[in-house]
Amino acid sequence: MNTANLQMEGTLLALAAICEALKAKGLLTGDEITAALKSAEKGASTRGSCMSGANVEAIRFPIRFLRLAMERDGQSLDYAAIAAGVGRTRERAPL
Repeated sequence: MNTANLQMEGTLLALAAICEALKAKGLLTGDEITAALKSAEKGASTRGSCMSGANVEAIRFPIRFLRLAMERDGQSLDYAAIAAGVGRTRERAPL
């Protein structure tokens, strides 16, 4: 496996855990975190006119990963399960 993929996996799991900690400490609500991630995804969409669809989806993947991780409500962060969920919801993911 490409080392960069493993680094991305670790980074996403760490960010998901940080988002959960922010929510648990009451610093941000789940809705506020989700809104911030939606805003990030919209920003990725604005680049779509100058990039291939595959590249735009590559930018959106980590954002969508974190959004799905936030929906797990304290369940263990399983990278493979969350990544598969991103793939299943890719077509219908709202901005």
